[in-house]
Parts: sequence; C-alpha cells; structure tokens
Amino acid sequence: MSFYESKIKKMLPKAYLRKQVAQEINVALTHFKFLVPVMDKHVYNDGTSKDLMSLTGTIPVMFQDKTFNIPVCLWLEESYPQTAPICYIRPTREMSLVRGKFVSSNGEVTLPYLEEWKSGECDLVSLLQVMCVIFGDFPPVCMQHYPEPEQASCWMQFQRQTQVRSNSDGSMYLCLPREDGQPFQQEHETTC
Repeated sequence: MSFYESKIKKMLPKAYLRKQVAQEINVALTHFKFLVPVMDKHVYNDGTSKDLMSLTGTIPVMFQDKTFNIPVCLWLEESYPQTAPICYIRPTREMSLVRGKFVSSNGEVTLPYLEEWKSGECDLVSLLQVMCVIFGDFPPVCMQHYPEPEQASCWMQFQRQTQVRSNSDGSMYLCLPREDGQPFQQEHETTC
C-alpha cells in the first residue's frame, strides 16, 4: 500500500470498506491529478446530512478541440462500492450550470453508468472517463457573460473629472465633483 493510499485509508471512517475504497481513490487520483479526497458533510435532497468521503476538483473535458476543466464532486457513501457515487457538477462563480440530459437543475449528474452501477464491474476511474466523454458531447457548464459593472462607469467618471489640488501647507488632495455639480456636504461623501 502506497503512502498516499494509507493516508486516504486513515481518512475513511470504519463504516467504509477502507482498504478497497482507499485503493480505488488512489488509482483515480493517479489518472485525474486535479481531484482531491475530502471528508465533508453531504446534504441529501431530503435535508439530512452525513459525513462522507468525496473526490472534489476538476476533470479535463475535450470540447471543440479544446480542453476545459469541469468542476465536479463525487460523494462516496459508506455502502460504496456496492452503490454508485452521488455525483455533482460544481460550477464556479464564472460559470453557469447547463441543465440537460445528464445534469439536473441542482447539478446532480445522472448518467446511465451510475444508474446501472454494478459493484466489481464499475469503478471510479471508469466513471470519471465516462464523465469526460459525455461532458465533451454535452457540456454541463458554460461561462457567464457579465455586463459591464456599474462601477466601471463610476471609475470612468472618476478618471475624467478628478483634479489634484494642493493645500496651503503643501499637502495634496483629490477633488471629486458630485454628479449634480453641488459641493460635498460631508467629508468623504461620494456618489459612486
């Protein structure tokens, strides 16, 4: 057993098939370098929660001849490998979830491979490979296009209208005119 595999085994509670699960996770991590094992609280759809092992990070997906890193989380229940992992797409703030044939509106992944899971025949590496192929055909996320933030117009106004002035003691300060042309009433008052 490798050093990393033994560390994973120590992370797993005794309810897991620790040796087998640790070995499978270790093999998956050698193929998918941007995943990490994490013990964390998983909240089920009914609101209950449980501490479970997860593989969290990104998997490389080829889409239109470019590689994209798709953020995923695979939860392994204590009954794993008898039961399939619970898989989710975890979009970053810059991404939007694309609900579709294989991804629900909450990001849960629903692949035939998961629905037809058979212990001894299915494993994490194969599951991750299937996800890479399927998500190459049906991308689960897209980049969000943000409109120019309102602050940008404020910044442009600041750049155009700011004046540097000097006090009689030689110190310098910025003069920021108000949008309505009136003088500031309080120190540090702004319109942005």
